[in-house]
Amino acid sequence: MKRKISILGLVFALVFVFTGCSRSTTEYDQAELEQYADFIIGNFSVMSEEDFDSFSEMPELQLDLMLLEAGVPVSGENFLTMMDAWKAGTEECGAFVGTVSDYTAEAGNDSVTLSVDAQYADRDASIEFTFDEELNMESLTVSAVYSTGEILQKAGLNTLLGMGTVFIVLIFLSFVIWLLKFIPVLEKKLRKSAKETDIPENTAVPDTAPVVHEEGNLTDDGELVAVISAAIAASEGTSSDGFVVRSIRRRKSNKW
Repeated sequence: MKRKISILGLVFALVFVFTGCSRSTTEYDQAELEQYADFIIGNFSVMSEEDFDSFSEMPELQLDLMLLEAGVPVSGENFLTMMDAWKAGTEECGAFVGTVSDYTAEAGNDSVTLSVDAQYADRDASIEFTFDEELNMESLTVSAVYSTGEILQKAGLNTLLGMGTVFIVLIFLSFVIWLLKFIPVLEKKLRKSAKETDIPENTAVPDTAPVVHEEGNLTDDGELVAVISAAIAASEGTSSDGFVVRSIRRRKSNKW
């Protein structure tokens, strides 16, 4: 029994040890990270648009070698991303004036975040650097600081834009539903026009005259008329279109 309790205690001890190891934070030297951040801020703040363009057009291998010689732990790809973030921040906040506070660092399981308050021409902002677990620079973020009135104004504009979009869509749907009542009328007109086009306008109606037999009764014998018309046309050497058989009478002198 004592042996089982000892084994159970050992298992719990190992669990606590591994849990503590998994929650350990990244070790770093804040002064060293601040030097890297100052290097980036100092260079970005004095670079012109032509300088930014020259770095963007530089081959990645050449840029990596240049950063390695400068002693900055950042890849060329991340450097270009940080450069774009800096330019976006200056477009939003204006020209960079300088930092106005000390750096603050916050370590996580696999990264370290270094931030500092900065002053720009139009508004203040917060500059934040992110380092990975090997303390290589990953990203830079410039977050503008807005006043309460500006935040409420932007929230109101977003609400107005969202509600306006919803109402416009509802009005459009109402208009489409209103147009649906004209579909049966158009369908009826199309069917009527289709029926009219099915009947040719100049349709020749055969002129068949009633046949009068010797008993005096009229019968509509179209086949007999056609045969007699063809016989007459053959004997006269003409076409049956040149005459019309209106009546057929048997002569008493004939025996047929």
